[in-house]
Amino acid sequence: MALVPSQTPLFAEVDMGADSSAPTVRATVVQASTIFYDTPATLDKAERLLAEAAGYGAQLVVFPEAFIGGYPRGSNFGVTIGNRTAKGKEEFRKYHASAIDVPGPEVERLAAMAGKYKVYLVMGVIERDGYTLYCTVLFFDCQGHFLGKHRKIMPTALERIVWGFGDGSTISVFDTPIGKIGAAICWENRMPLLRTAMYAKGIEIYCAPTADSRDVWQASMTHVALEGGCFVLSANQFCRRKDYPPPPEYVFSGTEEELTPDSIVCAGGSVIISPSGTVLAGPNYDGEALISADLDLGEIARAKFDFDVVGHYSRPEVLSLIVRDHPAAPVTFTSASVKTEGSQK
Repeated sequence: MALVPSQTPLFAEVDMGADSSAPTVRATVVQASTIFYDTPATLDKAERLLAEAAGYGAQLVVFPEAFIGGYPRGSNFGVTIGNRTAKGKEEFRKYHASAIDVPGPEVERLAAMAGKYKVYLVMGVIERDGYTLYCTVLFFDCQGHFLGKHRKIMPTALERIVWGFGDGSTISVFDTPIGKIGAAICWENRMPLLRTAMYAKGIEIYCAPTADSRDVWQASMTHVALEGGCFVLSANQFCRRKDYPPPPEYVFSGTEEELTPDSIVCAGGSVIISPSGTVLAGPNYDGEALISADLDLGEIARAKFDFDVVGHYSRPEVLSLIVRDHPAAPVTFTSASVKTEGSQK
């Protein structure tokens, strides 16, 4: 698949002071658009992008927020306070149909793709759990195993109308041979207590799939890298109006009249930042691209020597955090526990 080249090299020429005792990981963030309302075609596109990244030697590939299932930019789903329109409900039905079950056949295909191309894969999806949708990130290892997921715990603004809220049970950091990997999605990254929980789990490669292409996002990503002493990999979609269905099937509320098919509705800005705050690759605002860099994991220890937010720079006798990391089930059936007790006799 031909991608629009970045103004920066595909692999940034950055001297990170690598030494033979610290491993180096080649990481790629994907900046590309969903094929909206067409999940099979989006999966095909994901595989083409993954194959291309693997061809450049990527060991870890991070996709944007809601890449599978789509980010419903510009849509209000017919919602006003006290009312939902029939058209908006039909929009939700179609969006629900484009989401994926976890586990499910699409997860199996993503796992197979990770195994086929021998990469660790971090993929933004819209997860369907019954009739509730979640903005979720899935993690896969290079052997083709599904490691787990993170559900966005706080959707932003109107996202709360269409997505459910995750709980503490999926604030996950996975210990892998290429480092400890986790993710926070879009404006979750502005939640200091969530970030602190991830730092306490030892995150080293902090993935930040997003839908925010504003310049100020770069400041947030640099802050996270410095605060956490970790690599930050932020992946965003680059979308034009024509990447969404045309009106009246899909309408960008309030701006549709101003848009042409080539109007940019999300400008990207995907970036990779080191624990010292150095921009290793990106930000890219030019189009669809693979943005890659080599991560010297020794840089983490060098950064933590200055500042370890949950270590030598913490004051637990003054400030502490409690994380409720159990699943928050709305309904619990006592018969399930009775059966479990009976099976142990």
